[in-house]
Amino acid sequence: MKAPSTALLRTFSPLWQTPATPWTARACVQQQPQCANFSSTRSHMARKGRGGEKRDMRITLIRYHLQHPLTPRPLRFSRNRSLRHWTIHRAWRLYQARLQSARQLELERQYNSMASACEALRLIDNHGLTTEERGRLGADGETTTGAKEMGRLFRIAMRKDDVWDGVPIEYARIQTETPPRDGFNEAWTR
Repeated sequence: MKAPSTALLRTFSPLWQTPATPWTARACVQQQPQCANFSSTRSHMARKGRGGEKRDMRITLIRYHLQHPLTPRPLRFSRNRSLRHWTIHRAWRLYQARLQSARQLELERQYNSMASACEALRLIDNHGLTTEERGRLGADGETTTGAKEMGRLFRIAMRKDDVWDGVPIEYARIQTETPPRDGFNEAWTR
């Protein structure tokens, strides 16, 4: 059997095509040619005489590290291999979560131990006796000075003298991964 001819379809095809209406994108492009290049950047960045377009350094670095020749290709796994990879990754994350919770519990235990030690220091006097122990032993000879000296060891332990002795306080700042706005002051002397 012979295939039907498309000559008849080509003859009537202009009748079937609808003319581009002015509210469609195709008609807008046909009516007005674009005069200027499209730019999503601000106009002051696209001014002439500034050495071309200004590139964002962050995007340049991201492209450099993603498209570097030594960057390995992205992984493409089959279904079974992907399932194995997901299972191993999930097991690793569960293991890491258990380690993290164990570390958190250990830190909480240490914090509670230090808090109870500080509370014990707050309640004893110079001789290492609390008010209850002093009453049981009957050592009430120093009632006037004992009240004043009750939290002395706690106050001494909590004193922050000479913490910043080695570092000037104006240079102390939180450790961050970004450099400071102004660099190190080379002219600084003690």
